This record gives sequence, C-alpha cells and structure tokens, in this order.
Amino acid sequence: MGLNLDDKKAVVAEVAAQLTNAQTVVVAEYAGIEVTDVTVLRAKAREAGVYLRVLKNTLARRAVADTAFAGLAEHMTGQLIYSFSADPVAAAKVLNDFAKTNDKLKLKAGCYAGKVLDKAGVQALASIPSREELLAKLLGVMKAPVSGMAVALGALAKKRESEGASA
Repeated sequence: MGLNLDDKKAVVAEVAAQLTNAQTVVVAEYAGIEVTDVTVLRAKAREAGVYLRVLKNTLARRAVADTAFAGLAEHMTGQLIYSFSADPVAAAKVLNDFAKTNDKLKLKAGCYAGKVLDKAGVQALASIPSREELLAKLLGVMKAPVSGMAVALGALAKKRESEGASA
C-alpha cells in the first residue's frame, strides 16, 4: 500500500530536517541485498551516526530541492539507499566499507560541500580519516615531546640517584 499525501509530506519533512544538519549525502544501489545484510548495514550506520533510509526517489528529490545537495537529484534513479551524515566522511565510509564486503551494494554518487561526487569521489572521501582519528593522531603528535621529556627527566633522576648512592 502506498503512502498518502500527508505521509509523503511527513517523509519529505523528516528527510529535509536531516539534510539541514548533514554535510554529506551518499546514495547507493541496493538491489538484491538480503534483509539480514541491510539490517547489519543499518546497525553500522547507527554506530557511526549516519542516517540511513530507503526512499522513493521522487520524495528524495523534493527533500533535496533548494539545498546544497540539489545537484544530486540527477543521480536519483533506481533502487537507492540514502545516507546522510553531519561528519563529512561518515556516510561515505559506512557505505564504502559495506560495499567492499557485499558486491550487491553499488555506490552511485554523493554530495559534499555542494559538489556532486561520482563513485570514485565517494571512495576517495571514504578513505579520509574520520574527525576522531585525526584528533587522536594530533593528540599523539602533541603528546610525544612531553612523553620524551618525562622519560629523559626520569632517566636523569635515576642517574643522579645511582651516582649519589655510589659516592
């Protein structure tokens, strides 16, 4: 049974609300994927903070109209699953990682910072480390000199202790 007009308006409003917070939208063809696999994909998306939804393409086009993602409308054909994320790489990373293990999910297109990306662009975006990974690396770089200084001071203190004990 199809959606009535009020239900369609509610879906468009929900998706439009998700788009206001999104930095990235990625679409992929999902024809032939088993329900259990889609359930796994949804769980991974939830963990990564990605909004994942199967939508009618006409409703998706209406939701992206007059947004930075409007250029993606021309790629909205076929059986698509839509992913939206506030993190610039999360949506691309979730779908790209899942596509590596399930050949029936085919990345189609994406949109980031108002630019429409093809499959290769989505894969390139997915290869960028996430914000958390970058922060962890930065923290490691910042912590290294302090750790080195602490080790050096500890070694100096031990040397002085051993010199004081032998004297």
